[in-house]
Amino acid sequence: MSRNRFVGLLLALAGLLPIAAQAQARARKPAAPMVARVAVASNFADAAKQLAAAYGMQSGHRIEVSAASTGKLYAQIRHGAPFDALLSADAETPRMLVEEGLADGDTLHDYAIGRLVLWSRDPARVKDGEALLRKGEVERLAIANPELAPYGAAARESLDYLRRWEELRPRLVLGENVGQAAQFVVSGAAPLGLLPRSLVQEARKTHRGSGWEVPASWHAPIVQSAVLLKRGERNPAARGFLMYLQSPAAKQRIRAFGYD
Repeated sequence: MSRNRFVGLLLALAGLLPIAAQAQARARKPAAPMVARVAVASNFADAAKQLAAAYGMQSGHRIEVSAASTGKLYAQIRHGAPFDALLSADAETPRMLVEEGLADGDTLHDYAIGRLVLWSRDPARVKDGEALLRKGEVERLAIANPELAPYGAAARESLDYLRRWEELRPRLVLGENVGQAAQFVVSGAAPLGLLPRSLVQEARKTHRGSGWEVPASWHAPIVQSAVLLKRGERNPAARGFLMYLQSPAAKQRIRAFGYD
């Protein structure tokens, strides 16, 4: 090889070095932060916001929480609402979305089990909760709409179990979701409510009140499931958030919010 050709080859190789270094730097560069929109059942809204903040600190991604009743969120998703993931208040809705081809079945998992509580903001109102529900005088009772909210369905099942559903039906104050039902009780619009334990814990920060936990055997288990929706399949923020919910740290936070 002539001297000129040898020098030329060295120069060419030298020119490739910066290009290779740039390619390696690009490969090492972390993915840009993403935003994911997560549809969340009303009972889990506060917990989801805190979990989203913790996940954001860890990952750099941002989670936007949109809360409503599970039934309403299901209808919105079926009509094309731009959600990347769903945190439902039941197990049935996410499974229906998988069956309908609107969600990724491989990501389906249970993230919480809810409990129902009879609660009043009056500290003296609920002394014997079982006796009150079985045969006591109930002027007005707030529950979430059973047609839209799994906790409302659990409340109806509990009253059916006691054979008081038809008797108390005219005295029910229905909230569109459990958040609204809880607000009815907190505001005094209804003296009693069958509410998620998680929302009762929150209400007790401002009103000590009185309450009683409904036996789990009175209604079907309130198993809450999460799933990645089709729109979020290529969104690392949404996929990562669902994985984070299964971490020991997230599970500890969820229990602290009043879930089993």
